[in-house]
Amino acid sequence: MGSLIRHRAAENRNCVLGLATGSTPIRVYRELVRMHREEGLSFHNVVTFNLDEYFPMQPTAPQSYVRFMNEHLFDHIDIVRSNVHIPNGTIELESVPGYCRDYDELIASCGGIDLQLLGIGRTGHIGFNEPGATRDTRTRLVKLDTLTRIDAVSDFGGIEYVPLLAITMGVDTILQAKRIRLLALGEHKADIVQRAIESRMNATVPATFLQAHRDVQYLLDEDAAECLTAAGNNLNGENLQ
Repeated sequence: MGSLIRHRAAENRNCVLGLATGSTPIRVYRELVRMHREEGLSFHNVVTFNLDEYFPMQPTAPQSYVRFMNEHLFDHIDIVRSNVHIPNGTIELESVPGYCRDYDELIASCGGIDLQLLGIGRTGHIGFNEPGATRDTRTRLVKLDTLTRIDAVSDFGGIEYVPLLAITMGVDTILQAKRIRLLALGEHKADIVQRAIESRMNATVPATFLQAHRDVQYLLDEDAAECLTAAGNNLNGENLQ
């Protein structure tokens, strides 16, 4: 990612990044901060679009993705704050459809996403595209799967406090990115990683739609890759140690 940022800067062009939250990408953000501090990597030419945000959600809330991104990345680099875009969890419900259309249009107006970082949920979601999300979906308001909400309980202190809804980039929005890198760590992701990579494309596991992308890599540790067959292990995958 750092080399892409530098390459775009050398061309006097912006680098547009699609970013994810959760425990897995923290190591990526930690490395970007290190590169900024120790190697002089500048983020002045970087434009970012986050995948999703809970709805409703105040940006100052401990569980907000605004807070997460500030804590792990934006507060520690020289990015221009007007170049940071995270779905707004505070807008009025009736304004959400228009806001979501504008989010997709803004991505397009920036030239599209150069590199999209993804995690994968145990439901097979990418962003918050839960089972049932079709390949043609765009940024929109979605209902969160019960398993996704259960996985968030530790952040909220009880299932009753976990939001029912979220704003998320759609599957098609994600697939428009020029490059996609999906990160998965741990044995609890092994089953869904295997299904995402080796099952036929289907809306039951939205991550399977990544198979249609021309430049996608799955960056896995050994535990997350343990259920893959030999063919799956050789499919654009890398191990993270």
